[in-house]
Amino acid sequence: MALKATICKATLGVADMDRAYYGTHALTLALHPSETAERMMVRVLAFALHASDRMEFGRGIATDDEPTLWERDDTGRILTWIEVGLPDERVLRRAAGRADEVVVYAYGGRAVDLWWQRSAGTLAKVRNLAVYAVPPDAVAALGTLAERNMQLHFTRQEGALWLASDAKTAALQLVPVSVHGD
Repeated sequence: MALKATICKATLGVADMDRAYYGTHALTLALHPSETAERMMVRVLAFALHASDRMEFGRGIATDDEPTLWERDDTGRILTWIEVGLPDERVLRRAAGRADEVVVYAYGGRAVDLWWQRSAGTLAKVRNLAVYAVPPDAVAALGTLAERNMQLHFTRQEGALWLASDAKTAALQLVPVSVHGD
């Protein structure tokens, strides 16, 4: 019998002073049996960083034709394509041809460095790609916030990031790996 996804719900309040975006989002997250709570929370962080009324989650881990998150306009044009983890460079090149902007939030400690060393030759040329590493301590801190029902608050101010529940706060930082083809 196949294992089913665990459904988690989150109410996410966003106060992004750097983007002048403020809003509350009701998120339904499917935690796939092969997915860790840390990965799910990196997805929540990615949503918070790009929060908008149009931002939505893709269909899941096993789909190459949809991203982890995306934002589309009224015509269906993909404005932002977001991946979490260490995606295949073919997926990212294809995404770059379909979306105005592609963003990767890579995590996994040393694996991020190895992935970038292997992919940099091709991906550094992609003009609409930005890659950020989420350090292991930040991933671990995010994992401690994971619950089946979450009340979360995201704050960004002058580049500083915080994601908090009622009981815990995770101060976070992202490390730019490559920003728009640098």
